[in-house]
Amino acid sequence: MQTTKAEQKNTTACIIIIGNEILSGRTQDKNIGWLATQLNEIGVKLAEVRIIPDVHETIIATVDECRKKFSYIFTTGGIGPTHDDITSECIARVFGVAVSRDAQAEAILTNHYGAENLNPARLKMAEIPVGSRLILNPVSAAPGFIIENVYVMAGVPSIMQAMFAGLKGELKGSAKTLSKTISLYVTEGLLAEGLTAVQNKFKDVEIGSYPFIRHTRLGTSLVCRSVDAARLEECYDALKEFLLTLTSEITETDLAA
Repeated sequence: MQTTKAEQKNTTACIIIIGNEILSGRTQDKNIGWLATQLNEIGVKLAEVRIIPDVHETIIATVDECRKKFSYIFTTGGIGPTHDDITSECIARVFGVAVSRDAQAEAILTNHYGAENLNPARLKMAEIPVGSRLILNPVSAAPGFIIENVYVMAGVPSIMQAMFAGLKGELKGSAKTLSKTISLYVTEGLLAEGLTAVQNKFKDVEIGSYPFIRHTRLGTSLVCRSVDAARLEECYDALKEFLLTLTSEITETDLAA
């Protein structure tokens, strides 16, 4: 089915990070920023991120809610061989399907480990919701899977990245978000009123304000983001014109969103 321009404008994604180890602080997430960058490259806007525990009811409710709100859902974590790896069975319950031994997944694991080393724990990684397509894993073999608009991947960054590289080409986005940044040694409190006036004039352009300290000096970086290059330039020019009334010491940068 061909994606219309109207649909493309609203191509959004949600990342669901699954794992008690992330919530406890034992493991630091390294997937969100990397995925956000990759998605923006193909015009898919990361609209939301959820970090949830290894709890059946929470996983089921979160995935079910998000799959109805966003174009794509990407989950990471919980598809390994241990007892707390429950993502696959939870995703199956979301879609009302059974989990079964996938012949292709089993063949991949057999080839990787050898039949003599394919114990029940490793075979668990071949248990896939019925109707899913596999996401190949060139790093450690155990596959992820896709069911409708939900993409289920490993939590280990190197494995997740390899999985995503293999499926990235099938994702359909809209226009890439463009951005321009201007930084100045003026605090937010002094520029807030004028910034609000610019934002009100360009409601279709997102303007983010980010305070910083550099060399003991306080300042603010302002980032304009839009999928429309012409509107981005108009907004940026208006913002720059206002900021130059406050100081001539500014830094301009073109950055990815």
